[in-house]
Amino acid sequence: MAKGIRFYETGGPEVLRWESLPVGEPGPGQVRIRHAAVGLNFADTYFRSGLYPAALPTGMGVEAAGVIEEVGPGVVGFAEGDRVTYTGSPLGAYSTERVMDAAHLIPLPDAIGFETAAAMTMRGLTTGYLLRRIADLQAGDTVLLHAAAGGVGLIFCQWASLLGIRVIGTVSTDEKAEIARAHGCWETVVHTREDVAARVRELTDGAGVPVAYDSIGRTTVPSSLDSLRRRGLLVCFGTASGPIPPIDAMQLAVKGSLFVTRPALADYIADPAERGALAGELFDHVASRRITVPINQRYALEDAVRAHQDLESGRSVGSSVFALA
Repeated sequence: MAKGIRFYETGGPEVLRWESLPVGEPGPGQVRIRHAAVGLNFADTYFRSGLYPAALPTGMGVEAAGVIEEVGPGVVGFAEGDRVTYTGSPLGAYSTERVMDAAHLIPLPDAIGFETAAAMTMRGLTTGYLLRRIADLQAGDTVLLHAAAGGVGLIFCQWASLLGIRVIGTVSTDEKAEIARAHGCWETVVHTREDVAARVRELTDGAGVPVAYDSIGRTTVPSSLDSLRRRGLLVCFGTASGPIPPIDAMQLAVKGSLFVTRPALADYIADPAERGALAGELFDHVASRRITVPINQRYALEDAVRAHQDLESGRSVGSSVFALA
């Protein structure tokens, strides 16, 4: 019998339950996968809290890596024994094994370990679309990135550096500032004691940045808008501090004819060809070690309550995973 995490009501980390789970046989277009590592993402807390709707009771998590143990009828491109990773699947990744649609799977190169895959598939593909699809950034451009020492942040800083893009990264402590700079962040702003927008203006000779990437939400959107240059773009891709406050359209004009977008990874990997292209670029960088994926927190799957507590407290640095193998 497989085991995993389920929740029956929304709320804090304490609603997560460690249970035995029936798995069953894969149906048409499906596979049964045994997980070796499971990703822990801030988006998981949105489902648990009710910010993202889910039909209850349900499993938890959308990212994992492992080995296919059984293939159902009609599956093309995958076979028993294949190493795979995935993200954006239906909830249920917090489990030792599961049955799922093969359409969500991405082949995992031998050069990339399961824990690395679970730590970076969502974060890496998110970084890929943020840097490669959202805006036409060029070498020499400077951007603002909040949470530069987080899981996405450390991958983003490295990838941006490879592209010749300078990152001004916000962090909460001097320790996190050092970590961000060690991973390619050009300049850091400790937001707990510095005025983010004022510092960005200082670093850009008063011009501001063409793009501000904001995964924090409620507490940071005002400073993100104030950091943009004329006709700049605010990319709101997360809400770690709470929902994004209403934005007055007239203020966008007053502040310089600004643009705002609220993208979701699902819309940038829905097309298999685009997903394959982003994954290929990401995997190539990671396999060649041009991008490293720091895993600074590892948990047993049954310790999901503590993992969520650590994640929401801000104690986590870089990526976190549940290690099963």
